[in-house]
Amino acid sequence: MAHIVLLGDSIFDNKAYIGNEPDVISHLQGIIPSNWQAALNAVDGSLVENVSGQLLKSPPDATHFVISVGGNNAIMNADVLGLKVSSAAEVFNNLSDRISTFEFHYREMLKTVLSRNLPTTVCTIYYPNFPEPNFQKLSTTALSSFNDVIIKQAISFGIPLLDLRLICNEKDDYANEIEPSSKGGRKIAAKILEVINNHDFAIKQTRVYC
Repeated sequence: MAHIVLLGDSIFDNKAYIGNEPDVISHLQGIIPSNWQAALNAVDGSLVENVSGQLLKSPPDATHFVISVGGNNAIMNADVLGLKVSSAAEVFNNLSDRISTFEFHYREMLKTVLSRNLPTTVCTIYYPNFPEPNFQKLSTTALSSFNDVIIKQAISFGIPLLDLRLICNEKDDYANEIEPSSKGGRKIAAKILEVINNHDFAIKQTRVYC
C-alpha cells in the first residue's frame, strides 16, 4: 500500500482555479489502486522555502513524496526581465546571483525531504501560457535557468524527474497564464502514478518522465 504526498505550490493545489472540475489530487485519488492513499500538502503560493513546513504536516504513513515548487520563486524574480542596463552582461550577472540563491534554497529543501528516506520525485517548472508572444518567449527563456537548477539537483541526488514542460504542452492544459486546468491536472496525476508504479527508486538514478 502506498501513501503519496504532494508537496509544493498551486501546480498541485489548483482547486481555486478550476471551479467544480477535478483538481490534481482528485484526479490522482481517482486513478490509484483502492488500497492506496494520496494526500495534498502543497499550498497555493508556496515558495521552495515553505516545503519543509509542509513536510512536517505529512502523514506518518507516507510512502512517497512528489514535489512541484519553484514557480513562485521565479515569479518573484520576474523583474529581471525589465531591468534597465547598459549591457547584456549586467542582466546575466544579476540573474546568476538570483539563481545561486534559488539553488541554495532548492538543494536545502531537497536534503530536508530526502532525510525522511522515502522515494521522492521532483518536477520542473512548466512553461507559462501568456497570450503576448514576446513576453511568453522572454519568460520561457528566463525559466530555463531555474529549471536547470531543478534538473541538476535531481541528477545530483539520483531521483526521478517529471518534466512538466512536456506534460502540459497544450493551451487547454492551463486554467490561466500559470495554473493547470483540470485537464492539465489529469495529465500530471497520470504521470505521478506512472513514476510510482515504474521507477526503481533503489538504484538512485535519475530518469525523466514526460
